[in-house]
Amino acid sequence: MSLKTLALGLAAGASLLALATGAQAQSKLVVGVSWSNFQEERWKIDEAAIKKQLAAVGAEYISADAQSNPQKQLADVESLIARGAKALIVLAQDAQAIQPAVAKAKAEKIPVLGYDRLIEVPGVFYLTFDNIEVGRMMAREIQKAKPTGNYVFIKGYNADPNADFLAMGSKEVLKPAIDKGDIKIVGEQYTDRWLPENAQKNMEQILTANNNKVDAVVAANDGTAGGAVAAMTAQGLSGIPISGQDADQAALNRIARGLQTVTIWKDARTLGQKAAEVAAELAKGTAMDKIPGSFKWGDGPNKVSLDTILLKPVPVTRDNLDVVIAAGWSTKEQVCRGATNNPPAACK
Repeated sequence: MSLKTLALGLAAGASLLALATGAQAQSKLVVGVSWSNFQEERWKIDEAAIKKQLAAVGAEYISADAQSNPQKQLADVESLIARGAKALIVLAQDAQAIQPAVAKAKAEKIPVLGYDRLIEVPGVFYLTFDNIEVGRMMAREIQKAKPTGNYVFIKGYNADPNADFLAMGSKEVLKPAIDKGDIKIVGEQYTDRWLPENAQKNMEQILTANNNKVDAVVAANDGTAGGAVAAMTAQGLSGIPISGQDADQAALNRIARGLQTVTIWKDARTLGQKAAEVAAELAKGTAMDKIPGSFKWGDGPNKVSLDTILLKPVPVTRDNLDVVIAAGWSTKEQVCRGATNNPPAACK
């Protein structure tokens, strides 16, 4: 064989290898995740579950953090598309503001999964816990602790449909008592960007307006609950029933110490794993209505029918704190730190 023939053969082989490598890269499952505000404790748990499940199916994880900025999230989604995402998991900071980015993804035939927060656009998959039921659960526990009196609603971010789903569920439970006059709503505020410091300001204003005469608080999540508790503590108020959700470590500890009544545990590990499973299937071309366990859901503000999976939440009070410890969600030390005065059974 001449040197010229050998060189031609090697060049052809290199070209074939490059083509094969390129095709392999092209076919690799890449899932992009757009986080609204990754600084919140719970999203790190979600992320770990997403990463683990994607790795298990041979898919690549890429992400971006909008840092609570809706405009940055638009740019983030475009960046994830440019980086090769074949499917997107989007935790929307603002359900309306995100829609141009969703439209761009759809135009490029990239499926979008609305993660934990509703993106009410046809053709978006919706994965969350049953948030209306979460609201019901919170209200049931607060009403059990305080059947009558002045109630306050510290709601979530008004740009997030979940804020209204939660309030809707809570008010559904409380309506008979409200109609009878047993419960009076003396304050109700949305919490801008779900930030605890904004919840604290809202609670401070409500306390001032009511001369501190507040008997119960329905707070939309553990962050807003923490802000409300800080406002009440500053006024020397204690023992006021208050709700939350997400089972944050700080909230679980507040429950053990008697500073919070209930948190709704939405196991982020399950949610993250399911999101990764669904996104990987969508990236491979599986139709949304063929995803196992999905059904048509259209109870959003605009009644848009979406392929949906709703997971089941669990209320956690001082009576069943052991549930999160047994599941490895939190440790006994984390839950029970400082719970020396009338500790719950889980801390004995």
